[in-house]
Amino acid sequence: MTRMVQCTKLNKQAAGLAAAPYPGELGQRIFNHISAEAWKSWLRQQTMLINEYRLSVVDPRARAMLEGEMKKFLFGEA
Repeated sequence: MTRMVQCTKLNKQAAGLAAAPYPGELGQRIFNHISAEAWKSWLRQQTMLINEYRLSVVDPRARAMLEGEMKKFLFGEA
């Protein structure tokens, strides 16, 4: 049976992720509060950001920027 979560991003009950998609406490928060549908939307947004800003994901500054954008996108955090 599919695990259901109350998705913070979509503001509705939806199918959850199979596993935490990100390491650490933030990954657990995403697992507990973000639906698979919302996570797929974030992945599309992340790809757009990487391409638009020509980010290198091996650069720690780029990863920090993407993490900040992910928090804003998924949770509305500044």
